[in-house]
Amino acid sequence: MTNVELRKLERAKRRALWEIARFCPGDPKAADTLAILDELDAQERTGTPSTAEPLELKGVRDSVPVQHHNCGINIVLELTIPQPWRERFQQASIGSTRVVEGPYATDWDKFLSRWEAEMLHLQQHRAARHKPGTD
Repeated sequence: MTNVELRKLERAKRRALWEIARFCPGDPKAADTLAILDELDAQERTGTPSTAEPLELKGVRDSVPVQHHNCGINIVLELTIPQPWRERFQQASIGSTRVVEGPYATDWDKFLSRWEAEMLHLQQHRAARHKPGTD
């Protein structure tokens, strides 16, 4: 998958995750957004070579080093964030304050925690979709 394709996919995923957050699992109004997320997941699986499996959340959390910046805060260097996580973080962080050398480490940690919560919420939507009386 090219960088442009990845950016487009992650931008669409970010918008859909923000949209589905408005709904409780099982809400029929979430069906269209859930279908979009399912399609985006399928695109990601087919666009990623099997030899380049993306790191899981814990692996990416452990692999990105934090550096102390001379302004007194901790940062992460974007180039140390493996794809597709770098693009996910960039899409979720548009407009965030940062230093030239990289984003704040607290923003990176907040993103990872929020991602985990979003994936749990999405999983609950998917599980509710298959329960009787929720379709």
